Amino acid sequence: MPTLFALGDLHLSTSGAKPMDVFGEAWAGHAARMARHWDATVGPGDVVLLAGDLSWARRLDEARGDLAWIGARPGRKLLLRGNHDSWWGSLARVRTELPDGCLALQHDAHDLGPWVVVGARGWTEPADPTATAADAAIFDRELERLRLSIQDADRRFGRVKPRVAMLHYPPWILGREPSPVVPVLKDGGVSDCVYGHLHGADHALGVRGEHGGIRYHLVAADAVGFTPVRIAVTA
Repeated sequence: MPTLFALGDLHLSTSGAKPMDVFGEAWAGHAARMARHWDATVGPGDVVLLAGDLSWARRLDEARGDLAWIGARPGRKLLLRGNHDSWWGSLARVRTELPDGCLALQHDAHDLGPWVVVGARGWTEPADPTATAADAAIFDRELERLRLSIQDADRRFGRVKPRVAMLHYPPWILGREPSPVVPVLKDGGVSDCVYGHLHGADHALGVRGEHGGIRYHLVAADAVGFTPVRIAVTA
């Protein structure tokens, strides 16, 4: 049986155009370390959920080296767009550029053997002190995209298999009420939710562990030692 892993915020720049060490020593040479850890952890039959912010490229053609890096790693991969993935435009074009063994998650759901995966990018929630009216509109749009993904899962796959949600933005910030994403996840029959986006000191802001029947996993690369995290899904 395959094992499920998740990792977010790869922030690849194989072209060297965006070196990550400007964000601190933890990011120095991170792509090479991440490749070593991934290759030692994930088997060819396993599945890896990639929770956004995959490449710093601005255009799809510039992202080819980073996509090739992902394609060269073991396992089947399901990719989600993050807020920095400006190269991710037309879904049809993105899918034509993905290496073998890679799938894109957008407005739909995927049956990956033992699990069904749903998800959406998400956004800054309206209750955030920094949120603007523009952020609220994007958040609402992303929430609808999550609903569409869950509806697609219901229509095509039913609710027999355990259901995992992949987001980029955290669905719940510690010390606050759950965002409107959380009841959608609950109503959607999600047992586990993986997300990224938070870096450095902000790692402490993400809700983790089981709450209300859902297990939350922060998988931003710098929060997990640049190593894919095993997600032990139980029905």
